[in-house]
Parts: sequence; C-alpha cells; structure tokens
Amino acid sequence: MQREEGRLIPAELTFDAAGLIPAVVQQYDTGEVLMVAYMNLESLEKTLETKATWFWSRSRKKYWMKGESSGNIQRVMDVRYDCDADCLLVVVDQVGVACHTERRSCFYRSLLEADSDV
Repeated sequence: MQREEGRLIPAELTFDAAGLIPAVVQQYDTGEVLMVAYMNLESLEKTLETKATWFWSRSRKKYWMKGESSGNIQRVMDVRYDCDADCLLVVVDQVGVACHTERRSCFYRSLLEADSDV
C-alpha cells in the first residue's frame, strides 16, 4: 500500500534512528498549537489506548504522561499523521495549561517584530 493512501498502523509510521517521531499537539476547537514532543511506538500505542498523551523524554530517557504531576492533562480527540508518515498531529482538549512555564501554549515567543502580521 502506498503511504499516501489508506490508513497505516502505528508500526508502519516512519520513526527516526532513535525510534522517535515528533508529535505536534493542537487544541481541537481553536486549532492553537500547544506544544511539540516526541513519541516512540510504545508511547504512541499507550496514547491511542488511554486517550491521554504519553511521550518519550529524550533528556530523562523515560515515558511521561502529560499532566501526570501537574493535572494539566490532554484528552486525545484524534491522532493524525502527515503525508510522509514521519510526523504526528495530536488533536486534544487541553485541561489547564500545556507549557511548563504555566502558559497556555509553549509557543508564546516570536522571532519577528511585535507588530508583524501572523
């Protein structure tokens, strides 16, 4: 089956040499990008099973569930993959804030002038 057609199973996605795939997390009703993290096959499968986001921490070398300690959980509505099957879009209902800085989104800073159109 061509990657551009049909539905893949998680094991058929393209993971990098470390066994990871980037996951862009987006609020379901506003389209706001909340964060980016990495998943491996096991954390992706756990996310699909529990409908809560699970990631692989590259720095701590362990699994973590978003909101496990903070209570700022993400209820998974959908998990999509891109045309190359090497990036995920995790559509969620964010409870509380997504960023460890206590902001709604991790994307609160800009490299452009403040008056630029976005």
